[in-house]
Amino acid sequence: MRKNTISRLKSELNTNSKVVIIGHKNPDGDALGSTLGLSLFLEQFGIATQVVMPNGFPDFLKWLPGINTVLCYDTDKSECEKKLLDSDFVFTLDFNHLDRIGSGLGEFLTKLDKSFVMIDHHQEPSDYAEFMLVDTHIASTCELVYEFITTEYSEQKLTAEVASCLYTGIMTDTGSFRFPSTTSKTHRIIADLIDAGAKNSQIHQDIYDNNAESRLHLLGKALQNLKVLKGFSTAYTYLSQEDLNTHGFKKGDTEGFVNYALSLKGIKFAVIFIENKAEEIIKISLRSIGDFDVNTFARSHFNGGGHKNAAGGKSDLDLKSTLAEFENMLTTYKEKLS
Repeated sequence: MRKNTISRLKSELNTNSKVVIIGHKNPDGDALGSTLGLSLFLEQFGIATQVVMPNGFPDFLKWLPGINTVLCYDTDKSECEKKLLDSDFVFTLDFNHLDRIGSGLGEFLTKLDKSFVMIDHHQEPSDYAEFMLVDTHIASTCELVYEFITTEYSEQKLTAEVASCLYTGIMTDTGSFRFPSTTSKTHRIIADLIDAGAKNSQIHQDIYDNNAESRLHLLGKALQNLKVLKGFSTAYTYLSQEDLNTHGFKKGDTEGFVNYALSLKGIKFAVIFIENKAEEIIKISLRSIGDFDVNTFARSHFNGGGHKNAAGGKSDLDLKSTLAEFENMLTTYKEKLS
């Protein structure tokens, strides 16, 4: 989907342009990889850029090139707003609704009279952007950033730093290339990124082989809390705020936990519920195998969304009530899950 052609955007970007690039709240590898990759690439042409995140990011992503230049809205609100007010273009990457960046930053952007650019791969995009590069069949936003920079700036070679950022986003959003959205084109892009200097083995090690002991104990607790509902081909687990506190939870520690439930034989639908007392919500991550659409499920019941086989949402009920409500919901979906 292209609301305005990206080629037109290229013609408007120049060395006098000031660009702010924003990723979603609780940024993952794709959000950080795509924003930093695009920022580093545009700066090669003398375009001033600033990456802004709604809040902080996990330790396992703090090695990314350019990460030290990122501003976080929750800790540096005034500087972020100053950069946005002074910008010409606001790129929003890896999200398609302004509520995905938190109420404070989202409300600020709704009142901002700038040219917005959306590059994203999630379903049902909203209509706030003047320029859009959206493809819901693509595995990651980093693939779309790759498409943008190699199509519109084909004369410019990728640097190792840009390639590393984009490789990170593609690897993490494809589950290390195992999700159904991974295509032959994905692998051809990955080959190009490796040729450009992305150290694939080192990137994988930096992200997946740097666990703290406390994170593994937290995973153990999540596995202890696992509940299997064989009649619905469903498994779920949960972590209370007490569980998180006991095991020294840090941002990003629960990344991928839901996939352990999905790895069970015969399971088509897996969910993890994580209590957040500070925000008074239960954060929910949903995964599926096959035709069961967790994007629709999350949008229908948990004010969320995402992709067919991977989505997120939240509940305003307490943890016990949320779990009970979830189990009750499944009766409506028994035929689809059996």
